[in-house]
This record gives sequence, structure tokens and C-alpha cells, in this order.
Amino acid sequence: MSDEIRSRVAELMPTARDQLATLVGMRSVADPRQFPPEECTRAAEWVRDAFIAAGIGQVDLLPTSDGSLAVVGHQPGPEGAPTVLLYSHYDVQPPGDETLWDTDPFTLTERDGRWYGRGAADCKGNVVMHLLALRALGTPLPVGIRIVVEGSEEMGTGGLENLVEARPELFDADMILIGDVGNAEVGSPTVTTTLRGIANVVVHVETLAGEVHSGMFGGPAPDALAALVRILATLRDEEGNTVVDGVESDQTWTGVEYPEAQFRTDAGVLDGVGLTGSGSVSDAVWAQPTLTILGIDCPPVVGSAAAIQPRASARLNLRVPPGMDPQMAQDALAAHLENAAPWGARVTVEPEAIGSPFRAGADGPGYTALGAAMEEAFGKKLGSVGHGGSIPLCNVLSAMVPNAEIALIGVEEPRCLIHAPNESVDPSEIRNLAVAEALFLQRFATVDRHG
Repeated sequence: MSDEIRSRVAELMPTARDQLATLVGMRSVADPRQFPPEECTRAAEWVRDAFIAAGIGQVDLLPTSDGSLAVVGHQPGPEGAPTVLLYSHYDVQPPGDETLWDTDPFTLTERDGRWYGRGAADCKGNVVMHLLALRALGTPLPVGIRIVVEGSEEMGTGGLENLVEARPELFDADMILIGDVGNAEVGSPTVTTTLRGIANVVVHVETLAGEVHSGMFGGPAPDALAALVRILATLRDEEGNTVVDGVESDQTWTGVEYPEAQFRTDAGVLDGVGLTGSGSVSDAVWAQPTLTILGIDCPPVVGSAAAIQPRASARLNLRVPPGMDPQMAQDALAAHLENAAPWGARVTVEPEAIGSPFRAGADGPGYTALGAAMEEAFGKKLGSVGHGGSIPLCNVLSAMVPNAEIALIGVEEPRCLIHAPNESVDPSEIRNLAVAEALFLQRFATVDRHG
């Protein structure tokens, strides 16, 4: 049966490319300040129609609390068969400075064996992967299928999460496949088992009533920007490890390792520049808290005056590993910043929204079937990694559909450069993951889920 599925997927790959080209051509950025909302509506309607054509009998567009449209579908399975929910999202990140792209971000372009375009991987490539798996299986499907394709995931405005809480019956399943991550590298089957949460804050520093001349008052006059720099410097030790008083940072990762050389390539670290931190890359990106300075409010270099700054601010992103309370981490970060203020500078900390970390239970029958299917499709054993990013939906689904196993898979391996210029996808990842997903749906139909 696996040869038949593999052959069918190979036959359908030209259709998959055409579908991805159509989807990438829709500028579905869920921010009406940047792109017309009609682009998202077009994408939602296309996704609905594509899943109907792939054998999902009922597919609807449901408005959510943030104004986006969620594509929600259901095809019941044979009597007694389990149900699998397939998730992805059709909205994309803005392209940013389009001059940094080698080709038009909204035109799928093939180059060096990869397909380039905004959303080619994140997450329209995963939408197409789900469609390809279903079309390869054909009808009738061996299990019940639920489809959920979100329309505002990149904006983080919570529309789908609110829908799950309001109507959990639409998401009831035995296994949930979140198609919004990727393999550790091309050709290496990988499931993501942990996600870090977030605990962001904005710190404000004030020292003077207003700007004063640096020549007349420089020296004794307390510089708010210099005070902010000193405060931020306390958040890293000499080796670059994140240091927040009251937040533990000695956790270790036990899954697949992230080789340093591969990380340097994936992250684009310049030659001669060292990595920060004293532990392994895997520990740092998947198991430990990490603080990043997202932005600083201060005068730009061009146009700056010879003046001492009376106030300065910074937005900070603290990634929180599984097992850590994000509220506790945010409170600890706020206290650290306040205690680090030099010269009696006035420091206020403005908390932003927090997000809980996630850890999947990976010992159920769904994971067993998924591991076997991935190994059959790729010819390698399934590995596990963490993910430094956050997907709040996973925690909501875990709470509202507590009996479902949740697995995170997808086409977004490191070379995809998701969220960056020249995002791309390796078509072999779409092909092999579609084979794996189709084989999983076949296997899961016969798994003893109660043994």
C-alpha cells in the first residue's frame, strides 16, 4: 500500500505545485493596514473549495472574534473509526522590504530545486501538504477528518483560540496534526514535542525633565539611554547566557541535538562571530529561557542632536521553556529590571500578554502510528525536537480537547527562512510528508486506541 501511496503522491505533485502557486499569489496578510482584507477572503474561499474537492464533505467559513475567517470542515469516517484533525493557516507574514527578495514574494518561483515565495512554507506549503495527502488516499477516507485552517495566526490576535473555546465540538478528535513546524533538516522526519511560551515586557527609563545640551550638562546629568543600556546589559552574563534573577536557566534537552555548525548556517551567523551561551545549542533554543531585545525607543543616528536623553524604552521578549510559569517569569523579569536601575533612575515596566509553553504527550497510539508512517515515508526513524517559538493554539486545544493526542509536523525545515526575505520550501518535504500523513491516516484507522 505504501508504494501505491508514494506513486499517487508523485503523480499529484504538479497539481500540488499549481495549488501552491495559486495560494502564494494571494497576499493574505491578516492586517488591513498593509493589504486589502479581500486577499484573505479570497484565500479562505480557495482553501474551502480545495478541501471540498479533496473529499471533505462539509467545509464552512466561520467568522472569528478578530474578524478573520477560519476554514472549518468535517468528513465523518467509517463506523467506529477515529477522527484526525488537520491544522494549518492560510495567512502569511508581510513580505517586508521587497527589495531584499530575489524574486517577487507573491509569485512562486523555482530556483535551485526549491520553490520561493511568501508562505511557500509557512504555512501554505502545509495546507498543500494536507490536500496532497487526502487526494492521494482518495475516498472513502479511512478515518474521520476535521479540517481547521486559520486566517490570523501570524497576527496572534486569538480569533481561532476564541472559536475553540466557544465551540469545542468543532475540534473534537482523537489525534490533532498541527502542520506549522518542520523537520530538523530536509529528509529527516521530525516531530516537535515542545514549544516555548512568551513573557514580554516594555521597560521605560526616565532621568530628566527634558533634553539638555550634552556639552553644558554632560557628565553629572543622568542619561536615560545610558541607564537603559546598563539595565539591559545585566540580562546577559559574560558568555551570553540569559540571566534573569529568580528564573532558572539550567534546563537540558534530551531529544535530537542541534549541531552547532548547522545552527550557524541556519541562523546566518557571520564568519568569526561566536555563538552566545555556554551550553549546547539544543539546550539554549529548546529547553532554556532566552531573552531578546526586540526594539529600543531612542533617537536615530541620522538627525540626532548633541543632547542627553531624558527617557528611553525597550521591548523585551522572554521565551519560557516547558515547565516554567510564564506569569512567574514575567514578574521576575519586571523585578530584575527595576532592581537593576542605576543612579536612582525611574524605571517602570509595562507587562504585555503572556503565552504558556507546551509539551506534547508523545507516548500514545497516535504517536506510535505516526512514527511508523514517518519512518516508512522517509526511510529514517522519527526524531523529536523542540521549537523556540510559541503556538498558543496548542494549549487551548489541549485544554478543550483533552483526550486528543497533539503532534506538530510540517514542511518548514530551517532552510525555508520563514518570516524572512526569500522564504522557500523544498518540494521533497511536501511530497514525503504527504506520503507520511496518508500512511498515518491508514495506520491510525486500525490502531487499538484503548489498549
